[in-house]
Amino acid sequence: MRNQNYTSFEEIEYDLKRLNLERQIAVEQLKSFKVQVQKDLQPLNWIQSGFKVASKLSTVMLLKKLFK
Repeated sequence: MRNQNYTSFEEIEYDLKRLNLERQIAVEQLKSFKVQVQKDLQPLNWIQSGFKVASKLSTVMLLKKLFK
């Protein structure tokens, strides 16, 4: 943070309130990120991703055999 010379207590209080709000926003963003990561790492999501990859791979292999 920059060095700032304050001329009144109101300026100090304003900056403290602003910084506190920025901190609270950052905490909420981290909470949201944590929830999203937990959802992404659930076994059901891994299984669904595996099925998607397997279906694409099998489609490609089938097309290769058809056009040989």
